[in-house]
Amino acid sequence: MDKRVVITAYRQGLINMLECAQILGLDSFQMERILGEIKPISDSHNSNMPRQVSLTGSK
Repeated sequence: MDKRVVITAYRQGLINMLECAQILGLDSFQMERILGEIKPISDSHNSNMPRQVSLTGSK
């Protein structure tokens, strides 16, 4: 799996940091260091992303 996709999924809240570290084969210390080096996504970029929709039909 592409590491960029995994990190993007973490930054979007789709997976937690432990899951992200496990997928990438890192320990939590390495993961925290890597995430500290990555620039955060700006709010303007996030506003263009589609929101998740519940499949249960409730609002």
